[in-house]
Amino acid sequence: MTILKNERDLVVPGEILAEGLDYLPGYGAFREGDRILAKNVGIVSIRERNVGVTALSGRYMPKAGDKLIGEVLDVQMSTWFLDINSPYQASLSIGEASEEYVERGADLSRFFDVGDVLYAKIISVSKHKNIQLTMKDIMCKKLRGGKIVNITPSKVPRLIGKAGSMISMIKEKTGCNIVIGQNGRVWIKGENEDLATQAVLMVNDKSHLDGLTNMVTEFLNSNPGVKVAADAKVYEYVEGDAN
Repeated sequence: MTILKNERDLVVPGEILAEGLDYLPGYGAFREGDRILAKNVGIVSIRERNVGVTALSGRYMPKAGDKLIGEVLDVQMSTWFLDINSPYQASLSIGEASEEYVERGADLSRFFDVGDVLYAKIISVSKHKNIQLTMKDIMCKKLRGGKIVNITPSKVPRLIGKAGSMISMIKEKTGCNIVIGQNGRVWIKGENEDLATQAVLMVNDKSHLDGLTNMVTEFLNSNPGVKVAADAKVYEYVEGDAN
């Protein structure tokens, strides 16, 4: 077996990653004969016997167990429907939203209303992409105030860093509360939201580069008064404090 690419190499669709049968194609790669090839433009990832490609772009594809940030689009009799930055909407039933007994026909907007932003967990995804959410997790909550930054979903692990190192550093140096959804949405609230936002966008733009942690650290240390570019993908929410 021959590995033809190094960890974090940039590749394009059809590029040969490895030859032989000792390794298996991971996410973003496929086998053709005795070769493993890239499915999309991205960064090579080698994990034990798996060779894959982390895409540089693309929509979020939901899976059970993911925690994400969604916006309530509609409220019906016993269900909320949320935009989760995916081709598919997700639903949250009253039974998964609250332990409280709710009478039939009750006004669900007293819990969550259209426009509310929730940090929720996916409990199931059917083969027809029927996505069910729950708020019954210690981390799940309604997010109030702050702003939302959109990044490429496949770059979320880079923003988190090894053992949470990258995001912990950004939180520490900006003093902001930051929540990351695996769907590529990042909620930021604090006195230095602009600085934290620019750092998050920097990780998104430069995720393929070595030495990224040092670059972000230097940026945070040298730009305490940075302002967010006018065209940045940032959305402000101004209701109260987070629960």
